[in-house]
Amino acid sequence: MSFIRISLPAIAVLTALILAACSTSRPGLVSRAPVSAASSPKPALPSQPASGSFQRTTFTDVPGWGQDDLRQAWPAFIASCSVLTTRADWSAPCAVAQSVNAGDESAVRSFFENYFAPYRVINPDGSDDGLITGYYEPLLQGARKRGGRYQTALHRVPPDMLLVDLSSVYPELKSMRLRGRQVGSKVVPYYNRAELSHQPSILAGQELVWVDDAVDAFFLQVQGSGRVHLNDTNETVRLVYADQNGYPYKSIGRYLVDKGELRLDQASAQGIKGWLAANPGRQQELLNTNPSYVFFREEKLLDPSVGPKGALGVALTPQRSIAIDPQAIPLGVPVFLSTTQPNSESNLRQLVMAQDAGGAIKGAVRADYFWGFGSDAGEQAGRMKQRLQMWVLLPKAASAVSMRP
Repeated sequence: MSFIRISLPAIAVLTALILAACSTSRPGLVSRAPVSAASSPKPALPSQPASGSFQRTTFTDVPGWGQDDLRQAWPAFIASCSVLTTRADWSAPCAVAQSVNAGDESAVRSFFENYFAPYRVINPDGSDDGLITGYYEPLLQGARKRGGRYQTALHRVPPDMLLVDLSSVYPELKSMRLRGRQVGSKVVPYYNRAELSHQPSILAGQELVWVDDAVDAFFLQVQGSGRVHLNDTNETVRLVYADQNGYPYKSIGRYLVDKGELRLDQASAQGIKGWLAANPGRQQELLNTNPSYVFFREEKLLDPSVGPKGALGVALTPQRSIAIDPQAIPLGVPVFLSTTQPNSESNLRQLVMAQDAGGAIKGAVRADYFWGFGSDAGEQAGRMKQRLQMWVLLPKAASAVSMRP
């Protein structure tokens, strides 16, 4: 993939891509492009964060804090420290953490209460209520070569896709990444999903693997990462997010709800797959309503027990890692969730780490809960769409400017 700087006239051509550039890589599920963690936050609140604010509270006011077994969150916290320890506000707590007995729940609890302060996360409208969904790492069946039932390709980043740097013209847009392609002397938006599906020759030669189910391939792009068992070579590899075509994610579930095809409570992954099974002739119509198309890179699966890496750059821990909006919540920080189990009134109140991000995860009180690997995790993730309250735990010794995500 090429990297270019463009002139002002060319920027106008790419206006349609700006929304996508503002978002992170994944549409609500694992984003595979490791990035540096956001600046560490500070308990003394500065001016309003980009998407909401934090209100200082106490641990006794956090519902469920005393009931969670914090030892289960410790490995995820140590993983966050591996990235954040170089930051001034985190160096002390992360150094002390190395001497904490991870098997002693009382010691782990004392550590968090001594070195962190809890803050209720507030939406821009003043509410503290939001939404939590779920994601997971799926397993697909595939092959190195096309043939038989393996007819759907998963692709690497195409060499003709340009990554456009706007910072040379607008320094305030240094975090934007626009994708395009060159046509003559012009830079135009890259192909959307419909164009890629109607013209398979565009990505010819960029196939990583071939899988046996187009719908599973689509949902792998939604998840952003997954494993593929290659039946012709008898190996399992991990495909991780490499980039996407520059278009904002659009929910196919929302499309079906808006068309009256499904009720809102039916628009889960399971409900969508059920609709597709009943309407096979409309499969491509539905998939093409999401113009975003994800490209992958292959990683060796050295340890099947280790999860994929999230946006923080560390492996995700099942049921103790979440994806957040980095414009609202700093990557890496501990977050306490108060929600319920999927399709249930049973409480799910526990400490997790904000180690991932996604294009569909927007807003302050918004999270995507990582369930882990496999079909059972997928069942839970597909059903999860619950109300949520959140508290961030911020180092007590943080600096004033580092509060901002």
